[in-house]
Amino acid sequence: MFNIIIFGAPGAGKGTQSERIIERYGLRHLSTGSMLREAIEAQTPMGIEAQRYIDQGHLVPDALVIDLIARELETHPDVPGYIFDGFPRNVAQAQALDVMLQNHGYPVSMLLALEVEEDELVARLLNRGLTSNRSDDQSEDIIRNRIEVYERTTLPVMDHYRQQGKYHGVAGMGSIDDIANRVAQTIDAYINVNKNR
Repeated sequence: MFNIIIFGAPGAGKGTQSERIIERYGLRHLSTGSMLREAIEAQTPMGIEAQRYIDQGHLVPDALVIDLIARELETHPDVPGYIFDGFPRNVAQAQALDVMLQNHGYPVSMLLALEVEEDELVARLLNRGLTSNRSDDQSEDIIRNRIEVYERTTLPVMDHYRQQGKYHGVAGMGSIDDIANRVAQTIDAYINVNKNR
């Protein structure tokens, strides 16, 4: 099983590039953001709780997110692999994911980090906020707070996987197609190196 964590700050293009990866490699998309938004839209108790954190630009608590992931893994045991989008967001979540996947017999294969400049992230999110119903995309202050939270709590996840030799950085500036090509080259290089191991 081939498991990728797609990684980057809010607005880096994780969802967009995940779609390209799924199309090319047949992985199952596991987006904690989408799962949480569905819970919020359905006004489940989990969704109502999550909305309070999101509205303030804060991260949803680990226990809630980890429970979502665990249920997803148990529901789809026969997929060729997962692309984790928006998870893990901190080292504790990364450690929990490592344990969950090891228990299922298939570890994280690689962390693919989309590297984008902060002003570009803000511009992308404000632009997305014009057409989305996401309250956290419509205020520059909230967006910059989200980026600050990402740098403080999520960025250390890269070091966690760098120490395992699983970190792969990709330039996330330019057109969607250009970024997708760089992503595919990185994944193909990984697959070629590891196929005979």
